[in-house]
Parts: sequence; C-alpha cells; structure tokens
Amino acid sequence: MRKVLLMGQANVGKSVLFNRLAGAHVTESNYSGTTVDFAKGRMRLDHEDVEIIDVPGTFSLEPKDRAEEVAASMLKEEKGALVVCVIDSSKIERGLYLTLEVIEKGYPVVIALNMWDVAKGGNIKVDAKKLEQILGVPVVPTVATRGEGLKELALRMKNAVPADVEKIMKNVGVKSGTHN
Repeated sequence: MRKVLLMGQANVGKSVLFNRLAGAHVTESNYSGTTVDFAKGRMRLDHEDVEIIDVPGTFSLEPKDRAEEVAASMLKEEKGALVVCVIDSSKIERGLYLTLEVIEKGYPVVIALNMWDVAKGGNIKVDAKKLEQILGVPVVPTVATRGEGLKELALRMKNAVPADVEKIMKNVGVKSGTHN
C-alpha cells in the first residue's frame, strides 16, 4: 500500500490536516521502543487506499530530541513514501529547511502551505507559484482548520515525483557539488 508521510515542525497544523484527510480511519500508536506518539490512517487517493502517517514534529532530519529521532527514522523506513511537508505560511522560512532536506533525499514531495489565512491576515505575501517553480515540487496553500485547499492538495499528491535537486540548486544559486 502506498504511504503518505505528513512532516513538518510542531504546531503547523499537521494533525488537523491529517484528521481532515484520514477522517474517522485513525489509529494512535507509539513508535516501537519509545513513548513518542504518531497517528496512522487511511484515505482514498485516485481510487486507491493510501496509508497516511502523521509524523512527530521535527525541525530537521538531524535530530535534537527523541521525537525528531522518530521522525527521521520513520522517513528512512519509508523509502517509497510520498512526503507532504506542512509549513506554517506565516513563518515559511522556518519550514523550508526540513523541506529541502526531504527533497534532497529524493522523496516525492508536495508542500502544504498551511495557515494561509494567518499569513494573509498578517499581511505576509507568499508567491506559491514562484516557490513551486524554484523548488520543482507542487505547492498548495491550505487552511486545514476550514478544509481549504485539501482537494487541490489531494490532486497534486496523485502525481508527485522526486524533484531534480541539481535544478533546484541552480534555481537558488548554489553551484553543483557544494551542497550535502
């Protein structure tokens, strides 16, 4: 069964997004050998059942605490998974570091720019189309608490493929071979 990992920092709306996508098909678990919680559920994506996992919050794939260790381990264990990187639209720069790490690992990625309403309310302007062009992955503004953008997110998830890392580095002005 295809898997979707929801990844991002704590308090960016991953769990709300998860609950909207998975509906009532949810189970809570502890990661093996830990007390770190995560949730698993199912959703339909293009006439296919897909397992969706709400990964514990993390700032990067270089863990600084147990929850981040679990998040990094879950990503490693799910080599073929699609990763939805959930970013707080009002603090976009904070979420991009993790997103770039995931992209660089070769996973298919879709970015959910969540809390879009908060960013707009704070007069923060994010050009989602330009960000998508630069990163080479789908970028979808969402407001998970109201269900806004979720249909578009699901549509974009269906066709997500790994990004061309070299092209991204060129787009952001990094010379080939100088990134990790």
